[in-house]
Amino acid sequence: MKQLTQKLGSGEMRIQEVPLPVAGPGQMVVRNHYSLISAGTEGSTVRAARKNLIGKAKERPQQVKQVIDSIRRVGPVQTYRSVTNRLNAYSSLGYSSAGEVVTVAPDVTGFRPGDRVACAGNTASHAEVVTVSVNLCVRLPEPVDLKSACYNTLGAIALQGIRQADLRLGEACVVIGLGLLGQLTCLLLRASGVVALGIDVDNTATKIARQFAADDAWTRDDLAAPERVLTYTRGLGADAVIITAATDSLDPINFAGQLAREKGRVVVVGDVPTGFDREPYYYRKELELRMSCSYGPGRYDIDYEELGRDYPAAYVRWTENRNMQAFQQLVHSGKVDLGYLTTHEFSLEDATDAYQLILDRSEPFLGIVLKYDTTGPLERQPVPVRDVRAAGTLGIGFVGAGNYAQNSLLPHLSQDDPDLVLRSVLTRSGTTSKRVAERFGFEHCDSDFEAMLSRPELNTLFIATRNDTHASYVTRSIETGKHVFVEKPLAIRSDELTTIEDTLLNAGSPPPLLMVGFNRRFSPLAVLLKQQLSDTPMAMVFRVNAGTIAADSWIQHPEIGGGRIIGEACHFIDLMCFLCGSVPVRVHAAAMDEPLNLRDTVTISLEFANGSVGTVAYFANGAKTAPKEYLEVFQSGVTAQLTDFRRLEVFGPKRTLRKKQLQQDKGQVNMLARFLEAAKAGGPPPISIGELIATTRATFAADASIKTRKVVEVGPSGMPCPVSPKIEH
Repeated sequence: MKQLTQKLGSGEMRIQEVPLPVAGPGQMVVRNHYSLISAGTEGSTVRAARKNLIGKAKERPQQVKQVIDSIRRVGPVQTYRSVTNRLNAYSSLGYSSAGEVVTVAPDVTGFRPGDRVACAGNTASHAEVVTVSVNLCVRLPEPVDLKSACYNTLGAIALQGIRQADLRLGEACVVIGLGLLGQLTCLLLRASGVVALGIDVDNTATKIARQFAADDAWTRDDLAAPERVLTYTRGLGADAVIITAATDSLDPINFAGQLAREKGRVVVVGDVPTGFDREPYYYRKELELRMSCSYGPGRYDIDYEELGRDYPAAYVRWTENRNMQAFQQLVHSGKVDLGYLTTHEFSLEDATDAYQLILDRSEPFLGIVLKYDTTGPLERQPVPVRDVRAAGTLGIGFVGAGNYAQNSLLPHLSQDDPDLVLRSVLTRSGTTSKRVAERFGFEHCDSDFEAMLSRPELNTLFIATRNDTHASYVTRSIETGKHVFVEKPLAIRSDELTTIEDTLLNAGSPPPLLMVGFNRRFSPLAVLLKQQLSDTPMAMVFRVNAGTIAADSWIQHPEIGGGRIIGEACHFIDLMCFLCGSVPVRVHAAAMDEPLNLRDTVTISLEFANGSVGTVAYFANGAKTAPKEYLEVFQSGVTAQLTDFRRLEVFGPKRTLRKKQLQQDKGQVNMLARFLEAAKAGGPPPISIGELIATTRATFAADASIKTRKVVEVGPSGMPCPVSPKIEH
């Protein structure tokens, strides 16, 4: 299928052939008929992308600070890779479309193939086919005008701004900024029985508003505008002022204060600064300033937007989805006529001309829509990227390719190795799949995991998706006889882990290779440390200055990321298993009491089968400037200290060993090399299956211990669990 893409680094825009998307849980696949270009938001995005690096830095000072912090934390090489990935990635544009449902996921109800729908959100992009979650999609009544329906997202944004204004029938509202969003706001205000008055810096915009949308409208330089508002409101002033403009100026927020009545409301929908002058209006009139968040309640909520969990109407009457429904009903009934808004229509193939029109402002415009050719068949086929190579020992498929995969895994899969052939890459976004395939030399990009499994030339899979998908991908890979490397964690629920273990036990002898991305045990300094230790029990303390992750991040979500103990603490438990040559048998964990109950400032005490003990002190409340990972090991008169995998000191009765590296090395290169060697030779996995399962079970035990405040037994594994051997010099 074809999709419009842009590179953030160069601003280059292209219509690309990318794989057809697949409906995940709670999603449907929609064939677009029309999509709307948001001239304000998308025009700003395109304009910023076309600036040089200095211009980009000036526009995004917060991101510049993040880059500087990253250099301090992980070093210039990894930071450079991360920034380069971001600048060279293909990003999609668009977030409002309308079309026809092609397929729905098995768990989706209320939609079926053939339904006409309007879509919203980042996945409702300028592409022939898109995937949309159920709460970001509304079914349209017949007959339907899909061109008008594609205004769905902006209509919901305008409606949410009006709801924030809390207006009543017969009241008056001033709309500052009469672009597309302002025009929609005026149309909806009039349809609801509110007097709609408009202000804009452009005379053409005010003329159009007076003709089609507003009861009256004036330019900002009309000195009589405040008096005209008083005339329309019988001397009271506007009950509310909605700002839909986009500017760096403080004028809209201050002018709104002048136009509003006493105890009135000012609602910010557009992109304007809010540092208003306290005097003479906001303080004396006791005005209320409100922000309007996009489409409405549910926006940015993973449970609502991704998992499809609606808010009860009795408690949240107007969600983003119900705002979309209300907008579409107003359009369908004819109470809101959008006909005049569409000033330009382009085919998808000519989309770049549409954006050039927005940037150049070569002629007046309001609504610009893209129209799609829907006559041809939809065929789900891999998209070729490079010539097919001769068969090698390992045919690699990569599922998921986010920042970590692009920075720390893919660069180390050598294209010069004749035994290694990069066959296919699959990600949630077809644009990401295409870019990764081009950059790292995959033969094609894909969108269908089951199709990847059916290809005999593809015998080794890398799974680097979000945590909740790991177990299912691993299980299917093993069932089809593929070697599989999966990023941590192996699973986020105990039933998933049991399924993996059962699948391995029934996979024949020997089963396919299974490896989890526990890279720290392969770090050169960790290997050197193990060489200094004996086989006797030891005590270990691993302090992790983990830093904060927002509560609404998918990583913190128990059903998607599994939380930080399951998702990340497994790393440190695995390293302890490696060092002491044993596996955990009992766990006790305690989390610091904090309001959000994230359980990410935790101490985890572990007892190992050989008598060793260890403590993982995983703290999210420390300073970013302190070292992130610090390990101490105590054994028979020996004390070792490992700091951030850059510096190792081993204090013994006779001498002190000191080793320092210029760059942090957490072991990814060695880990991949060991896995690929084992896959080629058919040898044992670099980490035994029993160890992988024991480590994962230990994280589940830690999670359970936090909740029960009791010691939790890890439980034996049904898989062989040879301990990691001592590595000789």
